[in-house]
Amino acid sequence: MALLIILITCFVIFLDTSQPCQTPEDFVAATSPGHIMIGGLFAIHEKMLYSEEYPRRPEIQKCVSFEVSIFLQTLAMIHSIEMINNSSLLSGVKLGYEIYDTCTEVTVAMAATLRFLSKFNCSREIVEIKCDYSSYVPRIKAVIGSGYSEITMAVSRMLNLQLIPQVSYESTAEILSDKSRFPSLLRTVPSDFYQTKAIAHLIQKSGWNWIGMITTDDDYGRLALNTFAIQAAENNVCIAFKEVFPAFLSDNTVEVKINQTLEKIIAEAQVNVIVVFLRQFHVFNLFNKAIERNINKIWIASDNWSTATKIATIPNVKRIGKVVGFTFKRGNTSSFHSFLQNLHTFPKDNNKPLNEYISLLSACAYAKDSDLSQCISNHSLGTLAYKATEKNFSLRNDFLWDYTEPGVIHSIQLAVFALSYAIRDLCQARDCRNPNAFQPWELLYVLKNMTFSDGKNSFHFDANGDLNIGYDVLLWKETDGHMTITKMAEYDLQNDVFIFTDQETKNEFKNLKQIQSKCSKECSPGQMKKTTRSQHTCCYECVNCPENHYTNQTDMDHCLLCNNETHWAPVRSTMCYEKEVEYLNWNDSLAILLLSLSLLGILFVLAIGIIFTRNLNTPIVKSSGGLTICYIILLCHFLNFASTGFFIGEPQNFTCQTRQMLFGVSFTLCISCILMKSLKILLAFSFDPKLQSFLRCLYKPVPIIFTCTGIQVIICTLWLILAAPVVEENISLPRVIILECEEGSIVAFGTMLGYIAILAFTCFIFAFKGRKLPENYNEAKFITFGMLIYFIAWVTFIPVYATTFGKYLPAVEIIVILISNYGILCCTFFPKCYVILWKQETNTKSAFLKMIYSYSSHSAGILAISHTSLDSTNSSITMTNHSTENKSPALQKSKNLQARAFAHICRENSPRVSKTLPRKRISSI
Repeated sequence: MALLIILITCFVIFLDTSQPCQTPEDFVAATSPGHIMIGGLFAIHEKMLYSEEYPRRPEIQKCVSFEVSIFLQTLAMIHSIEMINNSSLLSGVKLGYEIYDTCTEVTVAMAATLRFLSKFNCSREIVEIKCDYSSYVPRIKAVIGSGYSEITMAVSRMLNLQLIPQVSYESTAEILSDKSRFPSLLRTVPSDFYQTKAIAHLIQKSGWNWIGMITTDDDYGRLALNTFAIQAAENNVCIAFKEVFPAFLSDNTVEVKINQTLEKIIAEAQVNVIVVFLRQFHVFNLFNKAIERNINKIWIASDNWSTATKIATIPNVKRIGKVVGFTFKRGNTSSFHSFLQNLHTFPKDNNKPLNEYISLLSACAYAKDSDLSQCISNHSLGTLAYKATEKNFSLRNDFLWDYTEPGVIHSIQLAVFALSYAIRDLCQARDCRNPNAFQPWELLYVLKNMTFSDGKNSFHFDANGDLNIGYDVLLWKETDGHMTITKMAEYDLQNDVFIFTDQETKNEFKNLKQIQSKCSKECSPGQMKKTTRSQHTCCYECVNCPENHYTNQTDMDHCLLCNNETHWAPVRSTMCYEKEVEYLNWNDSLAILLLSLSLLGILFVLAIGIIFTRNLNTPIVKSSGGLTICYIILLCHFLNFASTGFFIGEPQNFTCQTRQMLFGVSFTLCISCILMKSLKILLAFSFDPKLQSFLRCLYKPVPIIFTCTGIQVIICTLWLILAAPVVEENISLPRVIILECEEGSIVAFGTMLGYIAILAFTCFIFAFKGRKLPENYNEAKFITFGMLIYFIAWVTFIPVYATTFGKYLPAVEIIVILISNYGILCCTFFPKCYVILWKQETNTKSAFLKMIYSYSSHSAGILAISHTSLDSTNSSITMTNHSTENKSPALQKSKNLQARAFAHICRENSPRVSKTLPRKRISSI
């Protein structure tokens, strides 16, 4: 507060001693008396002309570079006040105004503000120092302005001292919404927060993500840059470069900075979109230089210059590219148009800007309309020696309308209307012709909480003192050789959407989207972005999505994962595909081959059954254990071959359980029967009495077969009860779902197979012992081979089954079953069938007895030699002569064994033959 008081005191002194204005009235640009005075701040001139690089005296310098568009804003305020005075809104109360030219300088604006703060109706222009300004009556009741945010901030901090209402018509800096800092400031435009949000949204919607930004080095520019950077990041837009210009045109480094910026734009060839938050005079100079360098880009214009006719009429401005701008929503400005048409009749007294304009217009009478604004600006830099003529002035009124910015004009009108409605509410119970009727802070309170109208729509300030009326989106395009500014769309602040006016504007927007402004090439669907080492997320490489991942949009950050259980995707996929359900189908070529082999095996079984049935009484059939055992074994083979059918087709719980149980029980029964045959053969040809006695006790065919098979039935039953095989979906493969039978319990499955292996090994041992039977009847040898084939098949099956997966896993088990079944079937029955079909002379009773006798004699002779050698060793008796008639004990023993073997074979293999032979005959043999 102390610093502010010192500052105010200094500026009071400044006003009293400043040059060239001799009196405070010389400092006023335009004034009109009234019961209630309203101040106005407008940057009618673009800059101040300093005689030296730095001023030496605290004097107000000369303002130069007359700005027609800002002059029109001044006229808009005057016109709006005149409209209110000529209406019945404030009956009997007249509004007056004092308008000051800020010359785009904070210093000049603060000097004007000091006069606003000076005490009303005082003989001296002073600001009284008070602790409480509640009853203080300043020179004005409210202030309209200014346009630039930085000036508005400085002015607002001074007006806050007396809570004088300040209504800005163009200052959009986001910080101005902070009522703790700027309690007396309101504005009839949205905050830059919405403008930067709209710009970022437009850029994102257009598919651009690599842009440049140019701002000014002041509060407005820095705040816009910070806010836009946040909004851009939220929309995945990256700023390639940020250039900051000196805020004021009088700065000698502006031209240098413009050249540096253009070099940067040329260097960043991939940047085709540039957001520009600059003042009009900055953009004017920037574009002139850009035209010289043939720089063609898309320029996103802020509300500061988006409707600037001065810039749009630059010669060859179309060479800079496209301009898309944001401006405040337009209202009805027809009355202002009429005002300009009759401006030559408006009083020029106490209106310095109007008089200056008339003088400059006379000086530029020769200029074309397209060059008139620049001519006026150039001539205002020097001393004018021209005098206005009424003729020249009236002929150029249409020129003013061309330079009118409808959005800003409407915003100024709303500011005047807002103050007028607030004054009306206050004056309903007060005599406002008396300047002391109310204080500025009372007007501020009413202003914040009331609703006003522009004749068509109603408005009110929000909690931040802002008027969020939205934006118009503009497009600069060439029409008939001239650059025109047309409305392309509206931006709805509440819903954050763009509303296009018609199909033509939509097409124009689509054409803009064709221009690329990206750091990296767009990643197509099926690819994802991989960020490089650059600090910008918009600079990346495109990599293909891996298997089971996909992207269905462009420039996606991550690939989406498919549901691995039901879907899959190839590399660089744009969608997920439903997995195909696979199993060993009946139509599969391998399944057909295996089924053909199974059917062939069944045919063999049937053929063997027929052959054995037709040769029922032959020795070869009887030596196989009889027709019952053969039929049981053949039935088991039939069931084994049939069980392979349950491994093919869509798995069901029933088929999964049936195929293992059917194979396990039937194969066990088959091995049990073969085991009995092996035991029987060993019993028949065993010459050891003790072993033969043991085998006779063990040889119980029916109980053993039932016991061996029953154990397997118990194993399978427990398996079904405790952990039965069920259908399972195997989703481990990337592209298919395999329907397979899950065995339920690997232990039970292994136990079943292991039990069969134990029986088969026992059978192999018994058969191996009796492998030296007569050639045509050597069943034990073939059983040995059959068991070997079985072992080889199943030993191979275990690692193959453990490492195989997919729909062909059941085929592995089928192949092993077929190999085992074919091996045992072929070794057990094919040699007998060969003898029955092609060796019929050996399949007779006589041939059978002869073969048995020959085999028995041979075996007995060998045994005799073995015993003789043993006896001679033990007695140490040397025998030199032997005769076939000599009956030693060893030879007699071998003869007895031979006789017993022959009799046993005859009884076991050919009962009828053994009955026809007398026991004495057999004994004599």
